[in-house]
Amino acid sequence: MAKRVTGKARAKRKKTPAKAATRKKTRTGKKTTTATKKATKKAPLQGASRKKARPIATTKPKPVRPTPTPSAQPVPAEQRIGVVTHYYSHLSVATLRLEPGTTLRVGDAIHILGHTTDFTQRVESLEVDRKPLLEVGPNDDFGLKVVDHAREHDVVFKVRS
Repeated sequence: MAKRVTGKARAKRKKTPAKAATRKKTRTGKKTTTATKKATKKAPLQGASRKKARPIATTKPKPVRPTPTPSAQPVPAEQRIGVVTHYYSHLSVATLRLEPGTTLRVGDAIHILGHTTDFTQRVESLEVDRKPLLEVGPNDDFGLKVVDHAREHDVVFKVRS
């Protein structure tokens, strides 16, 4: 008798993993005990003496000053002007969006800072809709040729000179 072919194919069931054969060992006579690891003695600490430690000359503890840590914040000589919105790696071009009240010109020094990005460069070319410009204003989406890899959401600062 032949099987009927229906429109849908049946999904194959997954095989269950084979269990290791468990076999009880039959023992005659004496029961064996499980071997336990012997506890090893630890070696005494070097330089530790059994005498009670005497306090060293009592002096006033000096207050500990916190050491200044280098921060990832920009120096005050920089002004935040925008954010990287996209990076084209095959062209080494970043598209930027300027913040309100800011402008960017060819020749300005900018600092691009992000999680893994940190470089400074001079603006050499600005383009909007494939047309070169000398200056871009706020809320403009424009392309900028960059010297290093930039990532989305990297912050762009204008270096004041």
